[in-house]
Amino acid sequence: MNSSNNISKRTYSKLIVFDMDSTLIDAESIDELARAAGVVDKVSVVTEKAMNGEIDYNQALKERVALLKGLKLEKAMETMNSMPLMPGAEELVKHVKSLGFKTAILSGGFTLSTDRIAKLLDMDYVFSNILEIEDGYLTGRVSGPMTENHSKEKAFEQIAKENGLKPENCIVVGDGANDICIFKIAGCAIAFNPKPILRQYADAVITQKHLRDIIPIIDSLDLE
Repeated sequence: MNSSNNISKRTYSKLIVFDMDSTLIDAESIDELARAAGVVDKVSVVTEKAMNGEIDYNQALKERVALLKGLKLEKAMETMNSMPLMPGAEELVKHVKSLGFKTAILSGGFTLSTDRIAKLLDMDYVFSNILEIEDGYLTGRVSGPMTENHSKEKAFEQIAKENGLKPENCIVVGDGANDICIFKIAGCAIAFNPKPILRQYADAVITQKHLRDIIPIIDSLDLE
């Protein structure tokens, strides 16, 4: 289950923030869109570099989305709706909500997917990006609150503030380089099947592909 656990002893607040791709869902949404558009090889190379922290996140996002230009919205929606939840996602979210947690998705992915996942899991907050569409086709342009390198950090701080909490007392779960900024400021940072670069910032690492393995970690915390 846990390959490491160095969680500090403190009282934690009931806010948990999740990445979506390869965390709450068992897929990378932009790679699946690229597969539908016939450019998966080109996009996957950029995705891997971005998740490993080898290239700038904003640059990588724009490069990948540009390759999706011309994809029909109907086909994009069909692709997004077929992406499966990560095993244990519903179990974990139901558990933390039963404890009184507020839940959030912070994703560099897109509303075409996050809206569905947020509804399925009854999430309290969702921040993600918007793919521009004209005449029923993707234009290759993207906008939204999660397009910059530290967008997740700003959104995390905003949610915490709205709930009268401090990020350093809250919990985050993610898997890639663009989660580093929230891992640095969270009280409990849980890396789920992470890219190597994220491990050094994690308080706990889950190596099995099942989100229920996070439940014992939550249950071990002193919650306020």
